[in-house]
Amino acid sequence: MPLRQELAASHEQPDEHVEPEGAEVTETSATEPAEPPRRRGLFRRRAKAPEPETVPVSTDEDTDAESVEDDDAPVEEQVLIPHQPAGKRLTVAAVAAGVVFVGAAAFAGATLQPYLADRALVNTKLDIARTAANAISTLWTYTPDNMDKLPDRSAGYLGGDFANEYRKYIDAIVAPNKQAQVTNTTQVMGTAVETVTPTEATALVYTNSVATSPVSKNIPSLRYLSYRLTLQRHDAKWLITRMSTVTSFDLTPQL
Repeated sequence: MPLRQELAASHEQPDEHVEPEGAEVTETSATEPAEPPRRRGLFRRRAKAPEPETVPVSTDEDTDAESVEDDDAPVEEQVLIPHQPAGKRLTVAAVAAGVVFVGAAAFAGATLQPYLADRALVNTKLDIARTAANAISTLWTYTPDNMDKLPDRSAGYLGGDFANEYRKYIDAIVAPNKQAQVTNTTQVMGTAVETVTPTEATALVYTNSVATSPVSKNIPSLRYLSYRLTLQRHDAKWLITRMSTVTSFDLTPQL
């Protein structure tokens, strides 16, 4: 057939529209008009093959398969070691360490208790010696102007009958000493604690005493005196309840 007639025949009888394989067919609604068929040209293109769908790499089936494979994997056997009691040497060493620790604690306690007792005794003796020294210095240091106040100043160091005896003695010498303008100064040179009990103590006090008076042309009267004091504890305070002279040396220069 001539080429012109063949082209005319192709226009008169259009071929049915052939959908390529793998193409989606969409349904048209009843309201939309149908698309007119396309005329096939002399040269038609081949339908493009659909691309393969991408499959995920990991799926639940793969996970289940892996878990099944893990379950099928051989389990490493655990070896249990039986309990072994401590050896004899270890037991002996532990007992020895415990004995050493207990012994050290007992030794520390036994050593600490006498140490604390000694410290308490030392503090008590220091308190007694300090009280005795301050008392003697206060009792025998005076001037003509303040001699009549000696009993009041000394009352904090004295107790019992000795407080009354001392007051009577001072009242008896106040008048003549004021008339003679006597000034007496007592310096404590040393103190020693003889005995100590929870309620009573004795102490020795060594003094240098210097007295001056216009009657004796202010020539100093030097005396070396030592006293033995008996103290009793009242609450937390030590009070002198007795005093006696142990030694007395008159060193006054004789003109």
